[in-house]
Amino acid sequence: MMRKSQIFAEPGSDLAGSRLWIAAWIALVCGTAPVRGAEASASPLSAPSGKTAPAPGAAGRPVIAVIPKGTTHEFWKTVHAGAIKAGREEGADIIWQGPAKEDDRKGQIEVVQNFTSRGLDAIVLAPLDETALARPVEAAVKRGIPVIIIDSDLKSKAFSSFVATDNFAAGKLAAKNMAEALTARGGPASGRASEPAGKVMVMRYQEGSASNSNREEGFLAGLKEYAPKAEVVSSNQYAGVTAESALKTAQNLLNKFADVDGIFTPNAPTTFGMLRALQIAGRAGKAKLIGFDATDPLVAGLKSGQVQGLVVQDPFRMGYLGVKAALAAKRGQKVDARMDTGARYVSASSLADPVIMELIHPDLAKWLGN
Repeated sequence: MMRKSQIFAEPGSDLAGSRLWIAAWIALVCGTAPVRGAEASASPLSAPSGKTAPAPGAAGRPVIAVIPKGTTHEFWKTVHAGAIKAGREEGADIIWQGPAKEDDRKGQIEVVQNFTSRGLDAIVLAPLDETALARPVEAAVKRGIPVIIIDSDLKSKAFSSFVATDNFAAGKLAAKNMAEALTARGGPASGRASEPAGKVMVMRYQEGSASNSNREEGFLAGLKEYAPKAEVVSSNQYAGVTAESALKTAQNLLNKFADVDGIFTPNAPTTFGMLRALQIAGRAGKAKLIGFDATDPLVAGLKSGQVQGLVVQDPFRMGYLGVKAALAAKRGQKVDARMDTGARYVSASSLADPVIMELIHPDLAKWLGN
């Protein structure tokens, strides 16, 4: 089973090679060549012992394409697992394909276009860019293919439903807990015990990513509400899509704002990059870091006190409800325009909660088979 500490796959690794093999398999059984720069896989198809599993869509089974922003982060593997569970319950086949890196807009557009030309039953999409993916989605809907948007919003009215975390509210949740951390940090002797204050920075993710932008804006709005005396020293620096680029941006920010009291990062790669920069600078645990999502290194940081807290989404539910909504839309049934999949704030003390542990460590092997 893939460990959550594997945040990205190195080029040329066995994992990357296996994905290329799977992409070739998809091309054979589906008649669709994988997009250059994208990775593809299909949901496991059950078959009696000694027999070949049927190709997707056999025996009149509906085929749903699920297109993530990327295929390497643990978050998307969990979305994939939820999608497979829904597919098994509904007797539908899931084709999973998306770009390897979360900055490949062109690659994701081509994936959507290829599935549109194939005429699949429905598409579930986590758009990399709220503007760039609007036209391909509208083209699919015009072809009679319903589209469900998950994770990150799209500037279009063509899709049937939006299944995601309420990211603005989740950002405000992070801000509320940052205010509490700054209050506790001040202590009675400092005169700040009843009103949080200090220097705070936001390291943003990537321009055009609606989900992350909403978290960032929600955090800034929440900070004004819960900690009006806090000073935001930086909120306009973008980390990029990898942990390596986030580390470089974080180091530059810490060099400039060495005395920062609180830091907010909107997803797993930005949080991991900032955590590593704080560790290298000898400031881990001193500056209060609140991030998003729960990979193994971030949970370890939470346990050690180097991470103050994590806002944890429910990507399994996101994939599950996305496929369920897609099938309902294909049948002509009414689906809710928006579905909030929820978010929880996780601190070191809440790790003993079984509900939290299931959210952080879902049984991916049960659904992905690895």
